[in-house]
Amino acid sequence: MRQERKYSIAHPNHPRVHKITFMLNDEEHKVVKRYLAKYKIENKSRWYRETILSHILKTLEEDYPTLFNENEMRR
Repeated sequence: MRQERKYSIAHPNHPRVHKITFMLNDEEHKVVKRYLAKYKIENKSRWYRETILSHILKTLEEDYPTLFNENEMRR
């Protein structure tokens, strides 16, 4: 049975108009190419976007301000 792929939802009212460019060295590029081939990822742009944004959202969630600091909550 073929597994369905989960993609981010397209937002026709929110077109992507901001371009971001970055450089990789040879080793980094080889690692990315190997990963994409291993997991059969065809759309590199979507993968970069989802990977970067998921990391950002995870970090923001972890850094969310709380009423008490970590030491006070462990008591």
